[in-house]
Amino acid sequence: MTSLTALFLLAFSAATLLPGGSEAALVAMASLSEHTTLTLLLVASAGNILGSVLNYGLGRLALHYQDRKWFPATPAALNKARGWFTRWGQWAVLLAWVPIIGDPITVAAGVMRMNFALFLLLVTISKTLRYMAVMGLVGAFF
Repeated sequence: MTSLTALFLLAFSAATLLPGGSEAALVAMASLSEHTTLTLLLVASAGNILGSVLNYGLGRLALHYQDRKWFPATPAALNKARGWFTRWGQWAVLLAWVPIIGDPITVAAGVMRMNFALFLLLVTISKTLRYMAVMGLVGAFF
């Protein structure tokens, strides 16, 4: 396995509901690797974004089970949450990078059937800016 593949997989798994992080690996590779900073940023961002897309898909899949007794929300609660999420929660996707709360937000976006294009745009902004900040590149691009 190449170092870029490992970085991609770490970033991907870090964005799922599995525990883990990828920032240390990114920083280490930036200082020790022969790969360009841009390459590392793109690989880590792509993996992390795709991990969030998986969460979104799992949220959408969960809706297939909403008629089961064990499903954690009633139809009324889902409708109320859908209204709130449509009005305010979509912007919470910009917090997808935040540890502990970010991954559940991306699942909730799927459950709430957030527009996928908007989800992808907001997650891409969120995840890429976070990695840029970790690498100290925010000032270089803004």
